[in-house]
Amino acid sequence: MTSAPNDLCVLADPYLRAYQVRSLENAVAELGIDISLVVVSNPDAPDIDPELKASAANGRIGFATVRAFTNYLLRERAWALVYAEKKITEQFGADFPSTNRVPVEAVSCFSDAEIRHVTPITDGNWIELPSPTVDLIEANCDVAVRFGFGLIAGDVLSAPEYGVLSFHPADIRRYRGLGTPQAWIDDRDTIGVTLQQLTEEIDGGRIVACGETDVTECPTLWEAYENVYDLFPTVLVEGLENLRDPSFEPVEPDSLGPYYPTQSRQSISFAGRTLLKNVKGRAGSSLSTR
Repeated sequence: MTSAPNDLCVLADPYLRAYQVRSLENAVAELGIDISLVVVSNPDAPDIDPELKASAANGRIGFATVRAFTNYLLRERAWALVYAEKKITEQFGADFPSTNRVPVEAVSCFSDAEIRHVTPITDGNWIELPSPTVDLIEANCDVAVRFGFGLIAGDVLSAPEYGVLSFHPADIRRYRGLGTPQAWIDDRDTIGVTLQQLTEEIDGGRIVACGETDVTECPTLWEAYENVYDLFPTVLVEGLENLRDPSFEPVEPDSLGPYYPTQSRQSISFAGRTLLKNVKGRAGSSLSTR
């Protein structure tokens, strides 16, 4: 008999990123985890079209990219220029496969799962799931992994026996909120990733597993992200294995890092520093290979 947790619920957006799919597939292959339920967030913002975002992310520059960039510029302001630089470099051979979008219906490890589309209940920046959905998760799953929905609060956090697990692309004891971009701007040699058991404190959950990667050879933020995302499959398996160990207790951090609002990347100062570091890094990388 397989040890608990084994019945996994995935809280997802309509499109998952490739590194998220890879993480789930690895958990199924390594641990025999059963993904029995996938709860998908119905987009509730009319200016955010999941299909448009996926087409712009996966394809070459075209009409979809221009439309998506216009929408993104309205939301993210100066940070949209950093994404534009990424997209332009992809046209010249740069490859960032981890961020490719995959529709939920095309994820092979969801083939036997019930896929339930729901509209979350929004309260400011926080969301809750409708009571029938929470009841469904509680009845069928002993652990959940969040790969969508944003900031989750309410009864769903305690509905599965082993909680709702969520990745933060940094060590929450150093960086909360804006993770990898802030660590990158701070010239960190390594950047961590935290798998936490969510609470209603932003990036203040109980630590289930964590990892760290060297980014000194990464010329841009996007290569650094690739290194960070490569940690996710291993860290997810480690976290689930930890929860299967009766002697394991999720770690309450002794202290939490400062909170960096994600909105701070929208400033001309932050986006400009990131863009400049990316351009310098790419130029240096090109010179070293000649």
